[in-house]
Amino acid sequence: MTSLCVFLLIACVCDYREHRIPNSLTGLMAVQGLICRLWNEGAVGIILWLGGAAMVMALLYPLFKIGCLGAGDVKLFGVTAGYLPFKKILLFLFFSLLIAATISLVKMWKENSFSRRIRHLSGYLGELLKNGQWRLYSEKESDRTVICLAGPIFIGILLYLGGIY
Repeated sequence: MTSLCVFLLIACVCDYREHRIPNSLTGLMAVQGLICRLWNEGAVGIILWLGGAAMVMALLYPLFKIGCLGAGDVKLFGVTAGYLPFKKILLFLFFSLLIAATISLVKMWKENSFSRRIRHLSGYLGELLKNGQWRLYSEKESDRTVICLAGPIFIGILLYLGGIY
């Protein structure tokens, strides 16, 4: 888990500096995670790693498709989930997204944009219910509120390591 924390710190630096998580980093994390699971649990560990990573990426894919999450965020969530015991993965996802939502609320409060964002969300959901078709959530660059998710993912792992869940 130490190597995972180091990888996540590097991901945080990349995400906050460039708003991008390099594929090479997530690839290296995946290889290292697979090797650790293989070493500790044998072939079953590989299946569990792949299952956990695939489950998280599948759950987050709809958010990626409508533009709420970046591809690097989805991959980082999935690769990180592969390190965890299967029964802890949904808790990891919940706590990480809760932290991201809290950061987002604070950011909206500081920018005084909460009511504007709620109106935008209400309009989006109303259109979705009316038309029954998904579209990109935010089409204008000015509407985008970027939250770097590497930090909440890292905090989510620290909560796991600290025994919070």
